[in-house]
Amino acid sequence: MLLGGVICIQPQVRQAQSQPVAVETDLEREIRNVMEKGINLAERKRQIPAIATAFSRYTVPERARRLAALCYLKTLGTLFVPMDLAEIALAETGGHGLSGKAISVKGALGVWQLMPYRAKSHGFSPDEMLNDEKCADAAVRELASKLIMAKGNLNRAKKLYCGAGPDADAYEVRRRQYRKEILEELNNRGQNQAEIEIKGVVKPS
Repeated sequence: MLLGGVICIQPQVRQAQSQPVAVETDLEREIRNVMEKGINLAERKRQIPAIATAFSRYTVPERARRLAALCYLKTLGTLFVPMDLAEIALAETGGHGLSGKAISVKGALGVWQLMPYRAKSHGFSPDEMLNDEKCADAAVRELASKLIMAKGNLNRAKKLYCGAGPDADAYEVRRRQYRKEILEELNNRGQNQAEIEIKGVVKPS
């Protein structure tokens, strides 16, 4: 689990004053921020096909791929990985085809089911939650706020995302099952790749 270990950042060694100071581009800054959080970009990318496959069991392949890509893009530069956002989407609307137009009986909106007042707290209008990209943005912000409430416990933060009480308990059971599906797909893909490499069809780099 991402938060399970301690991230240590080595202090930078002061450079001699005679050396020119390089100007950091926005892209370089983003890469540095990601790497400083101990997040492996290769692992992030490895999760995308597994997420897309899991999503495709509940929606059409094209939409599955698009939502998987959003899980990747919207968690860049955060403490979360794509799978964190993916399992919440499945727990919230997997039973409704991951529909961007999903509205719960309590009024939660979009694939990631944000309540209107929670959407507003993150700078979005309720109508914007029917837009997948904006709903994903709001979901990441909502999970980050729950992580603070959970004092850094990511599993608890995910449960708090739904709320409290029996509904949250049932939600947590679903979330863990969906996470298991994604992990199994990741493991299957890893085994298949290893078998291909052993047979010499693809040589390890």
